[in-house]
Amino acid sequence: MKHYNVGIIGATGMVGQRFATLLENHPWFTVTVLAASPRSKGKTYEEAAGSRWAMTTPMPESMKKMVLMDATADIEEIASKVDFVFCAVDMKKDEIKALEEAYAKAECPVVSNNSAHRFTDDVPMVVPEINPEHIEIIKAQRERLGTKKGFIAVKSNCSIQSYVPALEPLRKFGITKVLACTYQAISGAGKTFETWPEMVDNLIPYIGGEEEKSEQEPLKVWGRIEGNKIVKASAPAITTQCLRVPVSNGHTAAVFVSFDKKPSKEEILKCWKEFSGVPQELELPHAPKQFLNYFEENDRPQAKLDRDLEGGMAVSIGRLREDTQYDYKFVCLSHNTLRGAAGGAVLLAELLAAKGYFD
Repeated sequence: MKHYNVGIIGATGMVGQRFATLLENHPWFTVTVLAASPRSKGKTYEEAAGSRWAMTTPMPESMKKMVLMDATADIEEIASKVDFVFCAVDMKKDEIKALEEAYAKAECPVVSNNSAHRFTDDVPMVVPEINPEHIEIIKAQRERLGTKKGFIAVKSNCSIQSYVPALEPLRKFGITKVLACTYQAISGAGKTFETWPEMVDNLIPYIGGEEEKSEQEPLKVWGRIEGNKIVKASAPAITTQCLRVPVSNGHTAAVFVSFDKKPSKEEILKCWKEFSGVPQELELPHAPKQFLNYFEENDRPQAKLDRDLEGGMAVSIGRLREDTQYDYKFVCLSHNTLRGAAGGAVLLAELLAAKGYFD
């Protein structure tokens, strides 16, 4: 595989830090640019993020002395130094939209962790095992932007990464309705217990905007390309509740699902065990070998025990049972800053690289 120089835009935040740790020894990607807000410009990564370093692993030695650039003022210079960028900035939605389009128009592809462009018609929102074909819309997006190389691709919300992968192989049975209650870790808000002591021994039954994302994003992921846009799927009907819980990492979902043709429990377990996608076929560096993992124990999956399965890139499932109101219910878990955020974006970038979109 060809080697690519990459930038991290928003490098000082929690997701930016996670990108740094994931890319430290990546076989295809080498970080050559770090960028953040104007107040960090000219500082080394160690100076800018050192006291706020939130990862359990240390800051990569190769990046400590890298001097940060200004994510908004230095776009042309950044674009000249990299083959593409990862974007994880903390800005207003319209500002993020404009920023990512500016990079794309500077012929610098953007792989984004942000939500701003998730519902832009010609921007693919990809879970690589589920809808890799959506990257084909990039051709239409480039025509709209007037670019040869530049484009924007996004990963989906961290909350849907826990339960949508488990539903994907069951779609052949005709999923009619889904209820999902998600119990989301504090790192999803960019926090640790040290920076958010109010979350110790606490639960908050509201995360702004999360329920709308959790109900609508799966329909785009399950949608199809028609002409120059991605059209959302019309079904299933999805309703969610999203709660913030006192867990450092790992989003859990309690899922209830009904079908047109109700499968047996054995059929569901077989679907989960046998499910794999393009990342597994291509043996992408961050692809989990076994994407969906079912636990027979009644008290699994647990965030503390199971979130790091396959480097945090696998999904854990447990407690599959028939239900009195829906056909079945079960519990899912995914690592929200790995599979759900930076890791999912790195896997998407690996897919794009393998398909030649950065060349």
